[in-house]
Amino acid sequence: MTPEDRSPAWLRSALLEDERRLVFSSEALDEIQESVASVFKPHRLDTPRGDAPRKARLHSVGLGRVSFNRLAYGREVRIDPERLERFYLIQMPVCGQAEILSDQQSIGSHERLASVLNPTARLEMHWSGDCDQLMLRIEREALELACSRHLGHPLREPLCFAPALRWRDDPNWFHLIAYLVRLLKESPGAPAQPLIASQLEQLVISTLLTIQPHNYSEALQQGERRLAPRHVKRVEEYIEAHAEEPLTPAHLAEVAGVSLRTLYAGFRDFRQQSPMEYLRQVRLQRIRTALQAHGNSASITETAMRWGFTHMGRFSQRYRQVFGEMPSETRRRAND
Repeated sequence: MTPEDRSPAWLRSALLEDERRLVFSSEALDEIQESVASVFKPHRLDTPRGDAPRKARLHSVGLGRVSFNRLAYGREVRIDPERLERFYLIQMPVCGQAEILSDQQSIGSHERLASVLNPTARLEMHWSGDCDQLMLRIEREALELACSRHLGHPLREPLCFAPALRWRDDPNWFHLIAYLVRLLKESPGAPAQPLIASQLEQLVISTLLTIQPHNYSEALQQGERRLAPRHVKRVEEYIEAHAEEPLTPAHLAEVAGVSLRTLYAGFRDFRQQSPMEYLRQVRLQRIRTALQAHGNSASITETAMRWGFTHMGRFSQRYRQVFGEMPSETRRRAND
């Protein structure tokens, strides 16, 4: 692909705005806000200046637990979504600019610089009147699960990416976007095929985890260089299958067929945590899954105690550290 092929003009002309993917086209601010919320999340939308608006438009297509979108407001807007909570968002301007305040860190996004927004960050955005963006929305659960599988253990804290991505300068990322654009243009029915959609979803997720710095980047690179010994993997598999049982370090060492000292050294060297910390991570994830289930009548306290957490204060603190929200917030969102 030549430098000319990487120009915003190429992207604007190449991206097929299929009417079947049109979510809305409107000048009415209330309708715009409601329609954008239906694809992303409820938010506050303001127009700081009284410019005559052009039609705002949003196109969207699902790729499994990823959606590929194109959004232009047609006027200068301020957007306050508070926190994204359930998803990561990559915003890539093909024209115009966007100023993003992410946890008090300012990002000036433009045609060469994309913004990568984390679900736990407090956000405010200001789009210029000519801002037109390609956007990838990635479900938080899918991205964090993929990261934990690459690591070989559950995440100990929320996955957080660096907020700026030079999206047209990184060949891995740009060629991915170009591939998606051309596929949607030349084979518009492809996303409706479940096997293709799941492969596209994983391609987007794996590429982002690989090329964009985040708080687990070093651990992922170390994991690729060093394979954990069999006794560590055996204990991880045993914990996954028996997490609801009362497990002790001595029992886990017996399962592994090694001494307690060897077991702890293996987890320290290859997983940067103890086997009991791994067990707590697995149990926290089981609690989260239970709280996200519709129709679960068990209280948060009952659910936590079932998985071995008896001190509710420490449990809530640890849950928030890992998932970026309180257990009550998880339950509330599941019931929305």
